[in-house]
Amino acid sequence: MTTNKDRMIDTQGTIIKALSGFYYVKSGDETIRCKARGRFRLDKSSPLVGDNVRVSVNPDGSGNVDEILPRTNEFIRPPVANIDTMVIVAANVNPVSSPLLIDRIAVLAAYNNCEPVICVNKCDLDRGDRLFDMYTKAGYKTLRTSAETGEGIDELKNLLIGRLAAFTGNSGVGKSSILNAIDPEFGIRVGEVSDKLGRGRHTTRHVEIYELPWGGRIADTPGFAFFDTEMMSMTDEKRIQYLFPEFEPYLGTCRFDDCAHVTEKGCSVLEAVRSGLIAESRHRSYTELYKEAKSVKDWMKK
Repeated sequence: MTTNKDRMIDTQGTIIKALSGFYYVKSGDETIRCKARGRFRLDKSSPLVGDNVRVSVNPDGSGNVDEILPRTNEFIRPPVANIDTMVIVAANVNPVSSPLLIDRIAVLAAYNNCEPVICVNKCDLDRGDRLFDMYTKAGYKTLRTSAETGEGIDELKNLLIGRLAAFTGNSGVGKSSILNAIDPEFGIRVGEVSDKLGRGRHTTRHVEIYELPWGGRIADTPGFAFFDTEMMSMTDEKRIQYLFPEFEPYLGTCRFDDCAHVTEKGCSVLEAVRSGLIAESRHRSYTELYKEAKSVKDWMKK
């Protein structure tokens, strides 16, 4: 911290919670309750949980968010920024996860410079070989987990050391159980916050970052079944091909330079699909996401 000649203290920190118009900024060992400067409203911008910010601290300990430092990414629903790792929790039993949903979130994460990790959960009930093999072969970090037996929990924790992670996946796949297996205190703290806020009233837009004792951080997003997957945030259809890791060896080798890898003759990607080198369901997902991105009109793009 550096103190100016008058009254204010200038410092930097990370927004760990946003609630009722206040931003809670973690700076060192302190958490400063801040308001945002009016200029953000004029700029039609808003600080997000996960933002690294500059703040000025008043003598009474309250603060003001003065500047948002550059972001690596941002998401609208839930409102959070600078996510390093997106853990996509899936299962092959009760319920069976849709590969299209997994692919959609994985592509959304990669599109926003965020590493996707596929977590095949409930492996004590079903090993999920189909999902595990497909995503491992596709080039993703993929692991099996079970909150019941503890399988894969240490591996997952090691993947997240020093990173800000968010967990997502369809309802019922066991996100909460995995988080509680990672750190039993996590569920207790989240429960305390929910009780204070009033379940079902304010939690929908409440996002909070929790620091875990082994060096990871998790952006908890209660009220969100999964991260917003609207294709409005992915408007460059030509970029989609680069977000499927298993396509990489074949890109640039098609008969036509502008090949979309959908139905074209002489397409190396399609030949890899026919040869079993690329899973058919992965290519179906690619085709759907490509067409959705292509359908976004120019005037709708940011």
